[in-house]
Amino acid sequence: MTNLNEKVSPKSDAIGSSAETNTIKVWDFPVRFFHWSLVALFVAAYITNSLGTNYFKYHLWCGYAIIVLVCFRIVWGFIGTYHARFVNFIRNPITTIKYALSSFRGAEKHYTGHNPLGAIMVIILLTGSLVQGITGLFTNDEIINVGPLYAYISDELSLKITTLHRQLFYWILGAVALHVVAVLVHQFLKRDNIIAAMFRGTKEKRHDAVDQVSINSSRTFVALIILVILSLVLAWIIYHAPEAASYTEEY
Repeated sequence: MTNLNEKVSPKSDAIGSSAETNTIKVWDFPVRFFHWSLVALFVAAYITNSLGTNYFKYHLWCGYAIIVLVCFRIVWGFIGTYHARFVNFIRNPITTIKYALSSFRGAEKHYTGHNPLGAIMVIILLTGSLVQGITGLFTNDEIINVGPLYAYISDELSLKITTLHRQLFYWILGAVALHVVAVLVHQFLKRDNIIAAMFRGTKEKRHDAVDQVSINSSRTFVALIILVILSLVLAWIIYHAPEAASYTEEY
């Protein structure tokens, strides 16, 4: 299904944007911005947490940004450009299993966008990052700092959420490591230059591609509006949350 506001070339449903070029535009700028920003924020969140309680507010800011970015990506998954939309890359279980089995034999189909296994990883990382970000709003560091929504729940529940928040980080880290391994396999063994594609947004045409559709517009202005709205909503929620005493003041 093609969004009416999205510009897709006349031949995009079959072979890409033009017969005069060997590349097609796959990843729009908002998707690429989301991808690399999430990487940077994930690293920054880890560093600010490791540096101790004095950097807690910076850790929170990283969390805010992650929540906004992931919520944006979810919205963009419904109204974004062709390869960004969930309906165009999430496959049914049978197709996914067949792709996984054929991958072990080196006979898998080529997907211009996310392949079926990559789609699963997208969902895992989006879900994990969103849960990680939201739980961080209710946590405390058991020393002095508390999350902005800490006052909504009991201290006992906050401690449980804090434990989940800490443990979930390692699960996300494991998923990221698996994602990196998969990327390297595609990059160096399958000769699919997906790293450069996430910087440039373009891929080479392939006659055997399943979804070789080219986009002509990143719709960046629409994405910016969505980001601003989501940022304002989160800011409103945090601003109107009841003020919480620091953790030490509770005892």
